[in-house]
Amino acid sequence: MLLRVQFEGEQKYVKLSELTFSAFLKEVLLKFNIPERRQLDMKVYDQSNTEVDSEVFEEIAKESPGTFRVTLYSEELGTSQSSSSSSVRSDDTVTLNLTVCDPHEEAVTFEEGQPKRPCRINCKAKALIENVLSSKPGGERIIQEYGKNKTLTDATRRQMINILAAEMTETHGTSPPKSVRVMYAQGIVALFPNLEDPYSQHGYEHYYDPESGSGYLAWRLKTIQRKTAEERGASGVRSPKVGGPGHSRQPFTSEESPSGEDVDAAIAVLRYSADEDTIRAKMKTTFIYRQALVNDAEKSTDVFSVFPRFLDTPGLIEQDFRLMFGEVTANKFLERWPTTFKTKVIEGAHGLAPTTELLDLMRNSESNVDFQNGWDSDMSALLLLLHLLPPSAQGRKRPGKMSASQAGHQLIRFQKVGTSVQQHLDSITQSRQPYLLAMGSTKCSIHSYFIVIDNHALPCKATGSVGAFDELFKAHFVFGTSYNSCLNNVFTFVQTTIYNIDIGETKETPRVAELRAKMMC
Repeated sequence: MLLRVQFEGEQKYVKLSELTFSAFLKEVLLKFNIPERRQLDMKVYDQSNTEVDSEVFEEIAKESPGTFRVTLYSEELGTSQSSSSSSVRSDDTVTLNLTVCDPHEEAVTFEEGQPKRPCRINCKAKALIENVLSSKPGGERIIQEYGKNKTLTDATRRQMINILAAEMTETHGTSPPKSVRVMYAQGIVALFPNLEDPYSQHGYEHYYDPESGSGYLAWRLKTIQRKTAEERGASGVRSPKVGGPGHSRQPFTSEESPSGEDVDAAIAVLRYSADEDTIRAKMKTTFIYRQALVNDAEKSTDVFSVFPRFLDTPGLIEQDFRLMFGEVTANKFLERWPTTFKTKVIEGAHGLAPTTELLDLMRNSESNVDFQNGWDSDMSALLLLLHLLPPSAQGRKRPGKMSASQAGHQLIRFQKVGTSVQQHLDSITQSRQPYLLAMGSTKCSIHSYFIVIDNHALPCKATGSVGAFDELFKAHFVFGTSYNSCLNNVFTFVQTTIYNIDIGETKETPRVAELRAKMMC
């Protein structure tokens, strides 16, 4: 039987099985360097403070293992005693605490010259490490190598650390809690006892030391963290998500850039010409110059003063967009929305939580009848897309969380026909991203559309809601302006999924990718 003996804060381990109890006590005194004493009296108490007969101590300890207290009343040999001093002084009293060690939980190194420090086995940690190694490629070979050699080579130890660190980060992230790191370290020395460090406090500090944060596991975790950070940084360099409006690109047109003199001459003609064909021709001549202008942060606001024909000539936005992307891309929304995406958007809206506005939009989008209190079928379906892709939370930024209904006001606004467009522009308190201004007798009977941008109203060539939305989307690229944050999900979906512009180069929210997956299946 192995006993842990504690005396004045120090502890030693002594076997009782091969000794009588008296011999055991002498061994204890020797180990603690207590001078040999003449025993006057000895008492043994169990955990309930009940006195135990020392003659049967071993049997009692086996049946009820635990902690016992032994009190020795004695004098040092050679000390004279008088009959008048039969009482024992307090400093002659020796109190020992004996704890019976569970052989399944205590492991003691008794090799010559090795400190006799116990290591309590954490069964849960041991099972964890054994399960991880048994389930991972190469793990069984590690266990077999230890079983054969009772140790691990450096290469095998590195492989073990790699396996365990990978499992730890997969389960707990790249910065697992200290308690998790300690458990993994405990499990290693519990599963492989010969790997325990007999000179450290716990025996596992070379795998993870919670005090200093060092050890094989700690170092591997730091390597993983560093590589993860580098990969994220490198990924940003290799593939920056900068697609969309404002992203500099080569124009689709292959015509040679006109000279500076030709551009200046064309701009001069544009200021005074009223002929639409001439205007279109000169706007085409100045396209490269104009793109450089709108992509210059300091000069972009001058575009409407340099090219005022945008304010009175419909179709110029469409022309510039075609010069940027070509005919095929420019036609995609008008071709694909009515035939494919409108129906799928309406179908998807049926899965949303019903609200009064949502039900009205669904009724209007599915009906050929124009309701006086709502938008026409196409615009209603476009607003349903906004419900499928509502604004993302803006965190602490204003305006904060916005509903799909509120965001719809950032997409299109209605104004009674006959009222002044300039009056609407004068009411704008701050510059905003482009939106549609619909002029008509009712929302379902619109006579003309305008794109409002930078306190200017640009007439749309289209008279229908689908064509007007198409021009609104294209205006972002023609004038290099970002999407309204409330409409970012909708415009990004339209850009990548319908127009197929900058696929893989544009930052998308998971919701955008999820909706595309549903609609493209």
